[in-house]
Amino acid sequence: MRAVVIEELGGPEVLQLREWPDPEPKPGELVVDIDFAGVNFMDTGTRAGFAVPGDLPFIPGVEGAGRVTAIGEGVSGLAIGDRVAWVSVYGSYAEKIAVPADQVVPVPDDIPSDIAAATMMQGLTAHHFVTESAPLAEGETALVHSAAGGVGRLVTQLLKLRGARVIGLVSRAEKVPAAKAAGADEVLVSSGGDFVDRVKDLTDGEGVHAVFDGGGATTFRPSLDVLRRVGTLVYYGPLIGDIPTVSMLELPRSVRITYAVYADHIHNRELLLRHAADLFDKIREGRLRIDVSERYRLGAAAQAHADIESRRTSGKLLLDPSR
Repeated sequence: MRAVVIEELGGPEVLQLREWPDPEPKPGELVVDIDFAGVNFMDTGTRAGFAVPGDLPFIPGVEGAGRVTAIGEGVSGLAIGDRVAWVSVYGSYAEKIAVPADQVVPVPDDIPSDIAAATMMQGLTAHHFVTESAPLAEGETALVHSAAGGVGRLVTQLLKLRGARVIGLVSRAEKVPAAKAAGADEVLVSSGGDFVDRVKDLTDGEGVHAVFDGGGATTFRPSLDVLRRVGTLVYYGPLIGDIPTVSMLELPRSVRITYAVYADHIHNRELLLRHAADLFDKIREGRLRIDVSERYRLGAAAQAHADIESRRTSGKLLLDPSR
């Protein structure tokens, strides 16, 4: 099969298209022909040496969707030809993958494979954020960083379904329409931590009930500053570069901080199935829109990484192994 392989760590140029042995299912596994693989910002960290899945060489990518072509010993409830999606399984930048059966979700017939692949990591992450990390009530206010990005758009939509008010932050003026289209009530343009006074003005000096921040160290303390009493900072994303640290004495107003990691917040199959089913229901009903901005051929993974690292993309990026 063809696969994108990392033989040395580094920049996007280390992503090389290679021939790779076809996977065989071990007990408890499925082999899936991949229709689409998701490209996530965390993949760029893996490529550079953060959270590497094992020895070099390896196939990056942790999410996708496709059709079951082989079933290992001990697997029940799934059949050849079933459509499934997965997340948190390395090796997804390829034509085929062996996936633990307990880490896949069934894809409904009326959900296209590209939408299913684009829903898994960002959708499950956003869904957990708004239902468990910071479940805002109707009328409460949130600040959403990168509101035109993949996670930001989904967080915004899910918050609006709960009746919350959303103030979106975007890095460039051209991203304002995408954040507005996702449902943000107000959108501010900010490329650093200069948003505090403007957010305070929009909330009559009170601040927001929750901040969803994947922006990195430069926004960590400004995000704390815009929280009202007992507000919650949901901080997420790969910790690359300067890692924020905080003293207990720096937590005024009884604010709370949570660092959300996928492996912790979707930590068993019951949660995986429940969150995924609710997302697919909302997509089917037209209440949640999954925006796929680019579909790259498999050999263009390096370009996909360069694009996502430029911060100029909005919506989900996918690789198409059929091309």
